[in-house]
Amino acid sequence: MKKYLAEMVGTMVLVLMGCGTAVSLNCGVDPASVIGTAIAFGLAVVAMAYTIGGISGCHINPAITLGCLLTKRISGKDACMYMIFQVIGAFIGSALLYALVSTSPGLAEGTTTGANACAAGQTNGLIAEIILTCVFVLVVLGTTDAKKGAGNFAGLAIGLSLILIHLVGIHYTGTSVNPARSIAPAVFQGGQALTDLWVFIVGPFIGAACAAGIWCCIGCDCDKCEK
Repeated sequence: MKKYLAEMVGTMVLVLMGCGTAVSLNCGVDPASVIGTAIAFGLAVVAMAYTIGGISGCHINPAITLGCLLTKRISGKDACMYMIFQVIGAFIGSALLYALVSTSPGLAEGTTTGANACAAGQTNGLIAEIILTCVFVLVVLGTTDAKKGAGNFAGLAIGLSLILIHLVGIHYTGTSVNPARSIAPAVFQGGQALTDLWVFIVGPFIGAACAAGIWCCIGCDCDKCEK
């Protein structure tokens, strides 16, 4: 079951991050937005390959699963379940993106001190920070796992995933996913940055807790998680 759930999570991240970047960059308006979106989809695959590759093989695409089935690399039962959970994951990713976009009346703008901003609203900022931190921490947990992780390549996967998260998140909050990174700049900036600071503390902590829960479901082999 864990490999099916892993495919669901991986496809969710692919859709959320790839399509999320397309929305954030208003893809199609200019060549830079097209390039940025293409990079985002590629980075999403890289991040998930290192995160869930050791669990399910990281197909996150029914076409890839079909290819593996026809070349007898996967059983018919697993192929069917993979495809079902991939579609479910795509729906979850789309729903999360819809929730993020539907609460955003405008763009968040950064400041010269680097303080994060919730110009799009604190609710929107909180949703963004929870979702983006969850994805980021999930990649960290997966790539650094002692048995299924990416070994010496973990740092590369984590760094690339952070680029991906910024492609999506800068549009909404300036992207924090790191309370320490937000506290000091907010103190120097003052004003609205301090008012919004709680979002960049609470959001990442909730997101990290969600990521830990997801990893326990799909990748952790400890006795507690197996139960």
